[in-house]
Amino acid sequence: MNICGYIPESINEGPGLRAVLFVSGCRHACIGCFNAESWNFAAGEPFTEEIAMGILQDIKDNPLLDGVTLCGGDPFFSPEECAAFVSKLKTACPGKNVWAYTGFTFEALMRQPRQRELAILCDVIVDGKFMLEQRDVSLPFRGSSNQRLIDVVASVDRGVAVEFVLR
Repeated sequence: MNICGYIPESINEGPGLRAVLFVSGCRHACIGCFNAESWNFAAGEPFTEEIAMGILQDIKDNPLLDGVTLCGGDPFFSPEECAAFVSKLKTACPGKNVWAYTGFTFEALMRQPRQRELAILCDVIVDGKFMLEQRDVSLPFRGSSNQRLIDVVASVDRGVAVEFVLR
């Protein structure tokens, strides 16, 4: 897996102050994607253990962070590597919430064992492809009206997608 970016502090990819990891690779090819450079799986640099540990330490050392967001590309095209990172993150920083952006629907993720493993490690998933014809800049943390903020814990408990309510 490669990463094509890391932002130690952002307010754009979820509530509060967040660290953001941009995972390389996406096959959704959404027209109007804000980060089309990330579609290439070889973009950026290899996500080595050394880089992962450095990012984890950076997150652990920042008491102002509310959470971490995985974007891309699409992290669900590299589910094993992302799940391993998020597992380490949850151990090292138990108070941080995890958001992930994906072009897959939550229901599709739940049907694929490898993707499901990553999904259930997340607190919130912003799901669905970006649809240019449904673009809506008034929506918080998503680009088009078809995309949903999914509360993963509630959804797994109820067996149906439950939308996350921003407070």
